[in-house]
Amino acid sequence: MSLRDRVYAALDTVRDPELDESVLSLDFVSSCAVSEAGADGGAVEVHLRLPTYFCAPNFAFLMVADAYDAVMAVDGVTEASILLDDHFASQTINEGVAARAGFVASFQGEAQDELAELRANFLHKAVLAGQDRVARPLLADGWTPERLCAAGLGDVPPSPDLDRLRHRRGLLELPAGDEAALLIDAEGQRVTLEAMPLHLRRARTTRVGMEANGGYCRGLLADRYNLGAP
Repeated sequence: MSLRDRVYAALDTVRDPELDESVLSLDFVSSCAVSEAGADGGAVEVHLRLPTYFCAPNFAFLMVADAYDAVMAVDGVTEASILLDDHFASQTINEGVAARAGFVASFQGEAQDELAELRANFLHKAVLAGQDRVARPLLADGWTPERLCAAGLGDVPPSPDLDRLRHRRGLLELPAGDEAALLIDAEGQRVTLEAMPLHLRRARTTRVGMEANGGYCRGLLADRYNLGAP
């Protein structure tokens, strides 16, 4: 892979924390310039855009900071500039990420906490939504509630949704091996058969809400930047 391809692959791992979707799939990356600086290095400049001028600054900060970390981790990248455009806090966010200052120091007097708890809360939502993506097709294929409740991750047919669920669990240090239960609560404990109907309803509601918000954001972005139908 070329350096440019590796940079784009890294950006594809950066997610909108609320939507749990890649900034590439959401079309939040407006440009990416890679300057080859010899065989062993290169400078990268990435411009990000968001659906509205007033998107939450904490979400925006996370995406810019995550993009910086992802790009700088690419073998061959010597320097990276990640710039958020057309946002009311663009300058503050861009300067804070460039200085590796953190969210609180970047928004002095306005922010009280770093964003680890916010990130974890949204990851828990992603894990819950992921359980619906994996479990619902199994029920449609004829799995009984008892079988689903007893299933481990290793009992489930391989799929991108299963890989995604394992990955999100791993980020939260929740059980993600083959022996781990498919249906778990926020603490990583297996959901009981009695609690499963309510758990699956919550999982479905969470997934539908996230996907609806994703569609809404795509529509706003397309309208804002005249991109045509998302």
